[in-house]
Amino acid sequence: MTEMKAVRSGNILLVGVGGQGTILASKVLSEGLLRVGCDVKMSEIHGMSQRGGSVTTHVRFGGSVYSPVICEREADILVAFEKVEAVRWLSYMRPGGTLVVNDHEIRPLSVLTGAAVYPGDILERLRGLVPDVRVVNAARIASDLGNVKAQNIVLLGALVRGMKLDDIDWRDVLKEIIPQRMYDLNARAFEAGQSSS
Repeated sequence: MTEMKAVRSGNILLVGVGGQGTILASKVLSEGLLRVGCDVKMSEIHGMSQRGGSVTTHVRFGGSVYSPVICEREADILVAFEKVEAVRWLSYMRPGGTLVVNDHEIRPLSVLTGAAVYPGDILERLRGLVPDVRVVNAARIASDLGNVKAQNIVLLGALVRGMKLDDIDWRDVLKEIIPQRMYDLNARAFEAGQSSS
């Protein structure tokens, strides 16, 4: 796995399914970037998130950012909380960008009813299309920590490690945004994500 350079400007698209915590992870990321002096714009699109539909969050940061929306072929990093969502949003990655993907499946209703088939070779296909793919088994890591819902923070830890944003006090950022009763779990999830990459 190649190392990403320390990143201080760019476009990050986080994509997932409703209930996976995509927006919370984006808020933590945005707050951390603000603390090191970046101009940050974040835009969230919920879609049918309450029914398991796609959720996307655009995070743009740098010296001066004027628009919160990432257009196709502009995302430096695509973070997919679910494998099919990685495929769905791949056209938003710029050539040479990085894909961070959760090795996790959420089967839509069409698959559950037998009307469609969940593809079995997604990771292989993604590796054939994107030179820099980082696979994180965030759901398993979070489950091992006691709560699968913490997979969003596991992925965030892996992203932050890859971006070399080590000069930010991420524990303090988490403490500001995460409810106190959930802080310890999420701090451990973040550290586990950093260790996974």
